[in-house]
Amino acid sequence: MSGADEIAGLDFASVTPEEFARIVKGLSAKEINEIARDAELRGRVLKEVFGRMERQFKPEVAGQLEALIRWKVTGQGDNPEAVYETHISKGTCTVTEGRSDAEPRVTLIMGDADFLKLVSGNSSPVTMFMMRKVKIAGDVALASGLTRYFDIPKA
Repeated sequence: MSGADEIAGLDFASVTPEEFARIVKGLSAKEINEIARDAELRGRVLKEVFGRMERQFKPEVAGQLEALIRWKVTGQGDNPEAVYETHISKGTCTVTEGRSDAEPRVTLIMGDADFLKLVSGNSSPVTMFMMRKVKIAGDVALASGLTRYFDIPKA
């Protein structure tokens, strides 16, 4: 079974973040790109990942942080760029799909494979930035510490 088949067959509602991280860790960039080329599957994966951000947010760590984080996951082939925004304010985290008119404190731009590796705890944001796998516009210090505000599983 290919990685794309394994992801396509997932009932995301019943998969723990740890299981998802383990699955992503086992995928090659080629397999993730195969998933990304399937517009419906890519959409399901992105919605699930961003949907979990609110549940995995650690308000006790964020404290009084006020930040709008814009995520741009670059598409491939016929798939357009996906844009989501994470708004952290007064100990809460809300995620919306699409670009608002608000000015983000930081924007992170990366491909599908790098995005999945990052959010599943299988890659370091600092390493990804140094290797130019993620582009950051705005508050680089906030971007480098973003992972501490979320309970990111380790595979």
